[in-house]
Amino acid sequence: MLELTRIQEKVLEFIRQSIIERQMPPTVHEIAMHMGYRSDNAAYQHLNALERKGAIQLKGHSRGISLLAPSGLPVLGRVAAGTPILAEENIENHLSLDPGLFRPRADFLLRVEGTSMRDAGILDGDLLAVHKTPVAENNQIVVARLDSEVTVKRFRRRQNIVTLLPENPEFEPVRVDLRKRELVIEGVMAGLIRQGNVLS
Repeated sequence: MLELTRIQEKVLEFIRQSIIERQMPPTVHEIAMHMGYRSDNAAYQHLNALERKGAIQLKGHSRGISLLAPSGLPVLGRVAAGTPILAEENIENHLSLDPGLFRPRADFLLRVEGTSMRDAGILDGDLLAVHKTPVAENNQIVVARLDSEVTVKRFRRRQNIVTLLPENPEFEPVRVDLRKRELVIEGVMAGLIRQGNVLS
């Protein structure tokens, strides 16, 4: 794939985001709206450039956009409160990694902050590979959103009570009564990357 301009990268990132979050590519009009263009034609010109550079393939119908080059995985830094987890403002960059390296398949990487999961081998600064899913099973390590904060913890549920367990005795478990507070599972751990090494 040839090198992209900054605007072309933003258009490509919006396409990736739409495919991850909505399971379908955006329309030309949606791209134009997202980029702040008054005309769909400006968005279409960027799509043509992306096709020429080998990043996408256009199929000639609404939502007829396919990603060609391995797009890698978005790396999320500190997640902005109240934003969708894969919103553009949360994405630091992309790593050229095959999502299929992980089981289950990874959708994004989250930069770990803090030491609450230290004893599970998850350290400050590690990249947690995450499979995006709204459900989790007991004892899985999850990325959960609680009161607009995103946290990584071990998941336990008994009826309406969820306990988010740290893996470090210096931290207290977080207990959530689902009848009183909303808890959103953003995904489950699929693997870990430390200083460029994929860990199982």
